[in-house]
Amino acid sequence: MDDANGLLAVEELPDGLVVAGDGGVVTLVNGVARRLLGPGAVPGRPLGQVVPLADREGRVWWDCVRPWDSLPTVTGHPERTLLLPDGAEVLVAARYVRERPLGPVARVVITVRSGQARAREDRGRAELVSTVAHELRSPLTSVKGFTATLLKRWDRFSDEQKRLMLETVEADADRVTRLITELLDTARIDSGRLAVNRVPVDLAATVDKHVAALVVSGYEPERFRVAVEGPLPELWADRDKLDQVIGNLLENALRHGEGLVTIGLRGLPDGGTALEVRDEGDGVDAEMRQRVFTKFWRSGRHGGTGLGLFIVRGLVEAHGGRISIRDGDGGGALFAVELPSGVPDLG
Repeated sequence: MDDANGLLAVEELPDGLVVAGDGGVVTLVNGVARRLLGPGAVPGRPLGQVVPLADREGRVWWDCVRPWDSLPTVTGHPERTLLLPDGAEVLVAARYVRERPLGPVARVVITVRSGQARAREDRGRAELVSTVAHELRSPLTSVKGFTATLLKRWDRFSDEQKRLMLETVEADADRVTRLITELLDTARIDSGRLAVNRVPVDLAATVDKHVAALVVSGYEPERFRVAVEGPLPELWADRDKLDQVIGNLLENALRHGEGLVTIGLRGLPDGGTALEVRDEGDGVDAEMRQRVFTKFWRSGRHGGTGLGLFIVRGLVEAHGGRISIRDGDGGGALFAVELPSGVPDLG
């Protein structure tokens, strides 16, 4: 990599980067670091002036760590929260570069990022814990209550009563299993570790299966309409993940929408397949349409973990597809999924 490309790559880093050479004079500051540290963050100045840091007790960080006077076995410092002179929190990590093992420090490399990122992560973790605790409490309380009652008073119940209680326990266990699956999928999406196992999928048959299951669970058959436009192209997708996409979209339409739920299927000019789920409810305001795909989004009127549509978008994008929201022709919200054919390269 030549110098020009190297400097371009440094400027494109998501975190601030400051490099100081022997003697503590700064030789490099990227754009993110200049934005976080202010106008004084320029090469040619002492490191302590370019990156003026203190801990919460007011102690100057550089007086404590003294990179060039450190023991030869010290390789740097892990990320920690420190304060700039204006009180702003920043997350700072340092690495000491030695040209030979146990030799003197030749360069100090500092990475800096806004403390707001850590605060957002902390809020996200707290909200996740709160959501999980809330969603687990109800089914686990039910499971505990019914199983304890059956164990203590088994002979007092008829077979029909026992069956009803065991069916309730099974349904609540399924709720817990689904929550755990959602949490695992969320973690995989966040970390980019979501694997897709493509096989040929009959999308129309998959949709029919989901509608039939909803009718068996108590919904009226007239609540659903499946519209297939022409022959559908061949679709290679992960069958389990596509089941999650369809199931979550139908659940969203039933929970947040009203009236008839229409599932439309058609081929796309590029060989892909379009899946559309439309309801007859109030729809989604234009300014909210991107927020519905974020973690923990809820409409305010209904429960749930707020992870369903976040997972749907992650699963669709893992297939190379995309999802969007728009108004349905007769009102309500229309969720439109476009999936590429995804045929593996067998050549």
